Amino acid sequence: MERQYEDADFLDLKRENLQLRQQVSEMQESIQSFYEAYSELIKKTQENEERIILFSKYIQYLQANCANLKYEILDPAGCAGTYFFPKFRSNEETLRLIVEEKKSLARFGDGEFGIAFSTPRQKFQRLDDRLAERIWEVLNGDTPDNLLIAIASQYGSLERFSDQTAQGIRLYMTEEIRRQHEQIVPLSRVYSDAYITRPYVLYKDRFTDAPGKRFEALKEIWKDKRIMVVEGAETRLGVGNDLFRQAKEIKRIIAPPTSSFDRYDEIYKECLNRGDSADLFLLAIGPSSGVLAYDLAMHSCQAVDVGHVDLEYEWFLAGKGTRVSVPHKYNNEFTGGDKVEEMHDSAYDSQIVAAFV
Repeated sequence: MERQYEDADFLDLKRENLQLRQQVSEMQESIQSFYEAYSELIKKTQENEERIILFSKYIQYLQANCANLKYEILDPAGCAGTYFFPKFRSNEETLRLIVEEKKSLARFGDGEFGIAFSTPRQKFQRLDDRLAERIWEVLNGDTPDNLLIAIASQYGSLERFSDQTAQGIRLYMTEEIRRQHEQIVPLSRVYSDAYITRPYVLYKDRFTDAPGKRFEALKEIWKDKRIMVVEGAETRLGVGNDLFRQAKEIKRIIAPPTSSFDRYDEIYKECLNRGDSADLFLLAIGPSSGVLAYDLAMHSCQAVDVGHVDLEYEWFLAGKGTRVSVPHKYNNEFTGGDKVEEMHDSAYDSQIVAAFV
């Protein structure tokens, strides 16, 4: 009888164990079902959020397109006094003035305008009150006869630009931005196009032979000249390509990779000290370049703000029609482009006459 009792007890425990196992299994199935339902809900929520974001961007694009449409279709010549349309000389005339008459060129784009109005737009130059004052001085003041002022020709028709470029311009050129530009850009002046040193990636015709011709025209600026390149550390203009092959000599002054205006006085003084050893200064130190071109022109030194011309040339040589990674050069317009690969080039190192880093 004792054995039977133990067996019965054992059977009861076994049944309880089976029941518990079944309950655990059912709970696991319920948890799995709940997890699947929750995952599906999260997925749908994310999809809805993505749709909302895309829809918001689409609305933003439509609003920008509608707001900018009148400027794109109006004739600037017939709207003087009613709408803000700066006057531009052709790129051919700009190049003629630089090459034949040895004019300097100071370029001002969205980054420089942002600094002037205390709006950060470029991570490689922090806001600086003194730089803002200098930008106002150069853009809004008297210009020496040997200096050309360049702003981006994007106030009217955008027909020559790629769809992506045109859309970016429309989003930037809001009524507020146009009012800011109107404050600082005198209509009495004829401007060069700041995009002159960006011959490739912005345009519809980037897959034709037109960009190559534009680059060849630019190369006339430094052909047979002793050039002094003033560039940010890791910018490395012309390194690894033939952009400056026709230059007579290349020397370099290296500025900080970011916020070069922090060392502006030292850089400017070094340029003046090196003026006799250079026929031409090529400037690529961010928003400080336009101010430096102005200051050097005031001392009868020819200086051309070339900006991103070397990266444009690298993208042109790559032939993809878009911005690509250039691992050994600082590239603020490409994701991860501020992480630059080390480079050891004895020819490049020998060209450096001063460094402020």
